[in-house]
Amino acid sequence: MSALPFLIGTLGVMIIAYRYYGAFLAARVVMLDDRRVTPAYTLRDGTNYHPTNRWVLFGHHFAAIAGAGPLIGPVLAAQFGFAPGFLWMVAGAVLGGAVHDFMILVASIRRKGRSLAEIARAEVSPLAGLSASIAILLIIIMALAGLGLAVVNSLRESSWGTFTIACTVPIALFVGLWMYRIRPGRILEASLLGAVAVFAAVFLGHLVPGSRLAPWFTLSHNGIIVSIAVYGFIASVLPVWLLLCPRDYLSSWVKIGVVLALIVGVVVVAPVLHMPMVTEYVHGGGPIVPGHVFPFVFITIACGAISGFHALVASGTTPKMLGRETDALPIGFGAMLVEGVVSVVALIAACSLHPADYFAINVSAEKFATLGLTPVNLADLSAQVQEQIAGRPGGAVSLAVGFAQIFAGLPGMRGLMSYWYHFAIMFEALFILTTIDTGTRVARFLLQEFGGRVWKPFGRTDWMPGTLLSSFLVVFAWGFFIWTGSISTIWPMFGCANQLLATVALAVATTALINAGKARYAWVTAAPCAFMTVTTLAAGWLNITDNFLPLALRSPEKAFMAWLNTALTVVMMACAVLILVEAARRWWRVLGSGRRVRERLYGTAGDASGRRNRASDDLPDLED
Repeated sequence: MSALPFLIGTLGVMIIAYRYYGAFLAARVVMLDDRRVTPAYTLRDGTNYHPTNRWVLFGHHFAAIAGAGPLIGPVLAAQFGFAPGFLWMVAGAVLGGAVHDFMILVASIRRKGRSLAEIARAEVSPLAGLSASIAILLIIIMALAGLGLAVVNSLRESSWGTFTIACTVPIALFVGLWMYRIRPGRILEASLLGAVAVFAAVFLGHLVPGSRLAPWFTLSHNGIIVSIAVYGFIASVLPVWLLLCPRDYLSSWVKIGVVLALIVGVVVVAPVLHMPMVTEYVHGGGPIVPGHVFPFVFITIACGAISGFHALVASGTTPKMLGRETDALPIGFGAMLVEGVVSVVALIAACSLHPADYFAINVSAEKFATLGLTPVNLADLSAQVQEQIAGRPGGAVSLAVGFAQIFAGLPGMRGLMSYWYHFAIMFEALFILTTIDTGTRVARFLLQEFGGRVWKPFGRTDWMPGTLLSSFLVVFAWGFFIWTGSISTIWPMFGCANQLLATVALAVATTALINAGKARYAWVTAAPCAFMTVTTLAAGWLNITDNFLPLALRSPEKAFMAWLNTALTVVMMACAVLILVEAARRWWRVLGSGRRVRERLYGTAGDASGRRNRASDDLPDLED
């Protein structure tokens, strides 16, 4: 079956959703109003709060949210067949993910750019805020570990890919200096220079294998872990305008450019979907994803449909740089729809491989031998991309091969398979690393907010000792899980943690709507919240009973990590349930009282001019 009708249908749904559903949320539900001055101006400090051009910020936000999730998740979920993942991504992105991202972004910009935990504390209860802080710290560490593992598996022992990715760091520094110091405001110049430099890095990378530079860029599994940990630490500490924002901006246009090229490639090549619509593994027993299609497809595919990690970006770096309220619609709502398209394209690329080749790449040689499958094009594909691709689990390699096949199918591109493969690896790593740098910074903000309650200087984001210590602690935590984990343990943990956070964020957004006297619109967040609660708690329980505990009992060498994963999953689930209970109590009290608690988060447009910039902290909470 051709992939073309599915791609065209996805694009049509996303365009209609932005035009009508997004406009409804912006105009009726939250009433965006440019008369409100955003935190980027009121708290401007040149480091974290910094007014940013709409399209530069769109680039940063899209790059930050579009990590490995929209790429790796669909590839792993292809185990269940094409149909389950496709249906979840299209429906989930419109009704869940885009709403989730947009509502949290608006909530944060109307509360001085504060974090999701701080919003939960004010809107739900102090206990909910404390639980959210604990849950978010654990969840973001799991998320960064899951994303980082994909980089490790795709770049280890690959001097070409590692060289290209390493070059993007100094290129981003140069772009940042050009945009803000050398030629301020000349964004197009910086963009063109940066894009040319990135493509040059991909091309020059083919000269590295076999050269004197090869040993410097041929890193082991642990070497890649150390390298990305160092990068994450540096990116978290440097001013946001110098490395993080320009690198994310530059990466985003590479990503969007590649996605557009892939869309054109799918239209021209019309690849055949060799993977069945539904496979035998929907009932469980699959070699990649443990468990049945329900509920595991909903945690395996996270970022492509809905992702709690996005709430950390939407209440972390992005609201501190938003110049106008109305920019929240294209950035918060629109970027998620684009990510949904990216995920569908990734699923198409993975499903264009023959099932036997797909499984041969994504499982170990020992496990593949038990499946009774015979590879079809695996040897030819390895020769064409000039890499050994069998037994490279994690999804990144099979996705790069799928992308390369589509590009190589274009007229005149057949002999460039190896370039397309390594370009795709660079493309995937850019997605992931831009999430790691932003995620580490967001986690640092959260850790400092939390620590500032104990010792006030630690809570100041401009206090360098606190910045260095908090960044180191965050990097060490997610680096430890990559060092000791595997895709079979980290990705289920990441998926469950990520979707639990989305559930919490939707509950907080629902509470804010009810507090603002807009209970008639609460369904926009309450409905996806209810769905995510059921699916994610079920998946978390099955992760414990069917994955982690059996692993602890049958593998003594892995017992410690299995028990640790079990304990962390229990803690995260308990925190999420506690927040949901606290939110439900708040809804009952507010709706029962018949009065509005506050207007600032999702208030009326008319109150903006008379009470501009007054924080919602100044409005009274409902008494218990």
